[in-house]
Amino acid sequence: MPPLALRKGPGPFRKWLFVGLGVSTFGLYGMAFVVDRFGQHERAVPSDVLVVLGARVLPGGEPSPSLRARIEKAVELYHQGLAPRLLFSGGVGVNPPSEARVMRDLAVRLGVPAEACLLEEQSHSTEQNARFSTGMLRSLGARRVVVVSDPYHLLRARQYFRLHGFEVVTSPAYLTERNMNLVDRIYWTVREAAALLLHPTVLFARQPS
Repeated sequence: MPPLALRKGPGPFRKWLFVGLGVSTFGLYGMAFVVDRFGQHERAVPSDVLVVLGARVLPGGEPSPSLRARIEKAVELYHQGLAPRLLFSGGVGVNPPSEARVMRDLAVRLGVPAEACLLEEQSHSTEQNARFSTGMLRSLGARRVVVVSDPYHLLRARQYFRLHGFEVVTSPAYLTERNMNLVDRIYWTVREAAALLLHPTVLFARQPS
């Protein structure tokens, strides 16, 4: 066996592989840290509309814990006078009815007037939440919106609504299992970080002037 100093080192491919893995891993977990820190801060201020993003509906049309937490947070903000209207965004998933309809029905039971609620029932992704809500928001003359969702979801959601020209502030639904359970929080946060890194146009969307 040759002396240690004379042994052949890793080839160029292995060197670049290790560098690439290091950079991508740092980038992913660095972005996950940003996503988590962003989502843990309350940023709601008086706005034109509260936009509540959908989550899974359970069999029988019951809201999942995550969906219920989002609705309860939005209702709390409504009763604080943060905005005069709520727009519930979410289509029909595995279990009917639409996420938006389930959110509206629970919000009404919690004391929100039905006439203050609008439904967007076609979307099945965060990008569609923003795209399909835009026409309704424009018809109301909305310029600033409060987006309500799970903490891990808020940075990406804000960026999509910014792409459609809205001033966006965010409000986290803290009391959801995806935030309170550490394993779930890590999983969903890393997942969001990957989604942002794969869509740099969304990541760098700016607040409209």
